[in-house]
Amino acid sequence: MSQLLQAYLVRHGETAWSISGQHTGRTDLPLTADGENGARELAPLLRKIRFGRVFVSPRLRARQTCELAGLGQVSEIEADLAEWDYGDYEGRRSSDIRKMRPDWNVWRDGVPGGEAPTEVSARADRLITRLCSMHGNIALFTHGQFGAVIAARWIGLPLMDGQHFPLHPASVSILGHEPSHPDIRVIELWNATSSRFWFDPQEHTSIV
Repeated sequence: MSQLLQAYLVRHGETAWSISGQHTGRTDLPLTADGENGARELAPLLRKIRFGRVFVSPRLRARQTCELAGLGQVSEIEADLAEWDYGDYEGRRSSDIRKMRPDWNVWRDGVPGGEAPTEVSARADRLITRLCSMHGNIALFTHGQFGAVIAARWIGLPLMDGQHFPLHPASVSILGHEPSHPDIRVIELWNATSSRFWFDPQEHTSIV
């Protein structure tokens, strides 16, 4: 019997714009020194897991994280893992955008010149459909906002609810299934980092 799919969702390490709060979609920023260290600290932890496939966003920050975490040589570029396209709001902070649009919410309103929420949701659904044809452990190196979209859509929530799933830099989350009810998708772990806590890859339970 094939092992149920477990998707290990890895957010890239820290960048200069993740510190400043600037929206980073297409801009190919490298990791900061701390971001590189955070990615390296994932390596001994991810090494314990046997991955059938490793997919990575085409953005530099995600590819660097994958490489430093020790999985670069077996990774495959997956365009659908790219961050939300922020269009005209690329490089801007939410607080600055709301000076012009006080009620603006990217999860509801999207961005001019970029992706609409319906487009991002459809992209996540397309990715999830492909993942559901696979089995075993799959690694996904992606981004903060799009990673939250994947999580929301994985458990059947509307994209808007992704705002309740913030992802920390250089963190690992696990999307899986309820063992006794394999048709039910669950979030098994959220925001595990080497500095806070980790998990037993055999049991997939968090260790504080």
